[in-house]
Amino acid sequence: MNNARAGEKAGWALGWLGAFLWVGILAVVFLFMGQPAAAVTGMALFVCSLVCVHRFSPWRRPDTPYWKLMTPLYLLVVLSAAWAWLAFGGTSAGGIGWWSPLWMLPMLTPLGILGRRTWNTPLGGVPQEPPRHE
Repeated sequence: MNNARAGEKAGWALGWLGAFLWVGILAVVFLFMGQPAAAVTGMALFVCSLVCVHRFSPWRRPDTPYWKLMTPLYLLVVLSAAWAWLAFGGTSAGGIGWWSPLWMLPMLTPLGILGRRTWNTPLGGVPQEPPRHE
């Protein structure tokens, strides 16, 4: 069965693509705004994130806990936010205070809910046995 768990695979890939798509879009905006350094670093960050989404896919590492697979991707999200903050002027950007990063805390919920799960251990917690071909 070649399409086994296709929905989960699409959810992983499209979900993380959605998490990083704004970086690619913003990089193009910076290019048109005449900020080539911000545009190039943003596009490099976007491409790096796409490579990491593929590389850390749970079906490629079926026995690795999800928290180990998601941690590098979450670090890239934080790095992307820092890149955008710096590209928009850093400390001179108005309206940003010490509490601004707190909006990112709810996005860490999957680490707590799914962190110990692996691709071979579904939500019920009972490992799946590979299908038998008789």
